[in-house]
Parts: sequence; C-alpha cells; structure tokens
Amino acid sequence: MDAFLHQIFSGLANGCIYGSVALALVMIYQATHHLNFAQGEMATFSTYIAWALIQRGLPYWAAFALTFGISFAGGLLIQRIILRPVEKAPVLTNVNVFIGLLLIFNALSGWIFDHTVKAFPSPFPQESWLKTAFFSAHESGSFLVMLTVLLALYAFFRFTPVGLAMRAAAQNPESARLVGIRVSWMLALGWGFAAAIGAIAGMMVAPIVFLDPNMMAGILLYGFASALLGGVDNPWGAVVGGLIVGVIENLLGAYVIGTELKLTVALVLIVGTLTLMPDGLFGKRVVTRV
Repeated sequence: MDAFLHQIFSGLANGCIYGSVALALVMIYQATHHLNFAQGEMATFSTYIAWALIQRGLPYWAAFALTFGISFAGGLLIQRIILRPVEKAPVLTNVNVFIGLLLIFNALSGWIFDHTVKAFPSPFPQESWLKTAFFSAHESGSFLVMLTVLLALYAFFRFTPVGLAMRAAAQNPESARLVGIRVSWMLALGWGFAAAIGAIAGMMVAPIVFLDPNMMAGILLYGFASALLGGVDNPWGAVVGGLIVGVIENLLGAYVIGTELKLTVALVLIVGTLTLMPDGLFGKRVVTRV
C-alpha cells in the first residue's frame, strides 16, 4: 500500500511540472491559437542560462530570478521580432516558424554549452523539513514553487489592469482593439510569461533528469498531453490535466507497462483525447456559424 501511495504522490509531483509546461502552452495558444512546438527547447536554453550563472558563483535563487527575467525578455523579443510579421499568415507558416525555433534553440544549446550531460543543483536540501514519507525534498519544493507561480498568475490576470487587458486581447482581439488595448503588445507579454514559466519548469526538472540539449523533449510531450486533456483553452484545466497525467504515467509505468514504455502514455493520451473529447475535460466548445 505504501508503494502504491508513493507512486501516486510522486506522480502528483511530476504532474506539477507537466502542468507548468501545459500552462505555458495554453498561454500561447490563447494568444495565437497555435501550439508552440519550441516551448521545451526554449525552457532548456533558459535552464542552461541558469546553470551558467550558478557556475559563475551566483546563489541559486539569484540565478533563478535573473533567468526568469531573461526568459521573459527573450519570449517578448521572439514575439516582436520573429512572430509579429507572421501574425496573420496561414497556420502552416506559423507551424514552420515554431519548428524552426525548436531546431535553432536545440542547436544553440549544444553549440554554446556543449552536448555533455550536466548535473543541475536543487535548491532544496535533501534532509530539510520539505522531505516527507511520500515526497522527496525536491518534489515538495517543486510543488510549492509551481503553486506559487500559479497563484501569482491568477492574481495578475484577475486583479491587475494589464492582466485584464491580456485576457481581453486573447478572448476577443477585435473588440479589445476598439477599446484601445494594444493587442500585439499583449500577445508579446503572453509570450514573455510563457517563456518565463517554461524556464521555471526547466529549472525544477533539471535536477531530476540532468541537463542536456534534449532534456525537455519527453517533458514537452507530457505537457501537450496535459494541455489537451485539461482543455487547451483553460489554464487551470491544463494544470489539473498535468496532475492527472503525472499520476497515470507513474501508475502505468510501475504496475502495467514498465518504465521503458512510460513515454507512450503521453502519446496514447494525446491521440485518445483528440479522438474522444477534443475539447478536453474543462475546455469550452466553440460553435462557429459558416
């Protein structure tokens, strides 16, 4: 029974990371109605920046905050410089841009920081008060970090003028323009937040899987599965989807298919969700008159 409970709680800890990646995907989807295939590679590159700062002697949390800011600025610049010119281009054009960004960030990670696997430190001491019978200190700490991020985002979008403007721009761009909201800049801020959230997810997962240019490839698949399962237009649904995916992955990997085939769980969930309930568990069904 204890082993079963451990798998559930460990799955919830992993699900927090999957949910954070899914949240970043949903934020960009709400702004552009496209899925960012480069989200994982952007998060990996940001994690390398944090690693480099720590290697230069910066304390972990100082490197964490600086990486958050750099990632936010980088996401904003990507939208303004690369994606803004193709805002109204066909879907395939945007998909090609996202794939191009994926390849560029993957190549840059290997070129600048090399392809050797690197250990990334955890800010949570193994024998600290965060350690419990079912959670390691890093798992508990990651859960608290992601919970803090989610609450901060909720407060930002619910109570600040900029957050409300971003929501309006995502839900109805034309009406938002009519009331004076600079929609294009709101989209850029959305990209900035998505890049910063991805960076946090990368820094939380790196101590578990180690740091290399392909670190987030599998995590991104779980993030896609979480976003689709929860509802690709619902931020809180994406987080809940991440928790569900984390638990399902752990239980099936431990008792049914083995750890070698755990990644297939994400693929099956993606295909199954798109086939059986394309709107996800908490997504909104939109009917368009043609």
